[in-house]
Amino acid sequence: MPDIRPLPQYLVGRYHGWKATSFTENSAWYRRLALDGQRPRGMVISCCDSRVHVTSIFGADSGEFFIHRNIANLVPPYAPDGLQHGTSAAVEYAVQALKVAHLIVVGHTSCGGVAGCHAMCSGRAPELEEKTSFVGRWMDILRPGYDRVKDLPDDQQVAALEREAVLVSIENLMTFPFVKAAVESGQMSLHGLVHDISEGTLLQAVDGGRGWTAV
Repeated sequence: MPDIRPLPQYLVGRYHGWKATSFTENSAWYRRLALDGQRPRGMVISCCDSRVHVTSIFGADSGEFFIHRNIANLVPPYAPDGLQHGTSAAVEYAVQALKVAHLIVVGHTSCGGVAGCHAMCSGRAPELEEKTSFVGRWMDILRPGYDRVKDLPDDQQVAALEREAVLVSIENLMTFPFVKAAVESGQMSLHGLVHDISEGTLLQAVDGGRGWTAV
């Protein structure tokens, strides 16, 4: 495969620095993780955005979170149609195999995916309407959220849609039979958060998603 190239040297240097410090200082813990397998306490579904770093936000150690990232932290509705569903597969594995106690959806401010969905749904991004747009078809998941915010003042819609990206995902999670069963039995809880990148704050959904409060 001639297209595969060696890592850039700055990444090589960072790896060797990690191996010589953090890994060496915690080598017994890493050996235990390798031998015993993973037992994460929770699953986090967050955005691909490079500015959102959930392990840093929560001070999480290796092995603590099962993490899935995608554009705009979306979960599609349950659809056992035989097609490939990366997000649905990750949710299934976390809930049924890993038995996580918490499933946390983390949205964020200044989300490019949400802004693109808003532009698409308001008729200002025809390129995302094309059937060949992977991003556009993925953002179709958020259309119900757009319908709930479209009548707000223009300057409030995108921020409201960032919260809807979390709420729509949680609503869709409850369409998965095994998620619904785990939640209703008390074996697992769902949580919705929005991270403000510039302020470092977290808001959490409360009262069934009808309100938000600071963490």
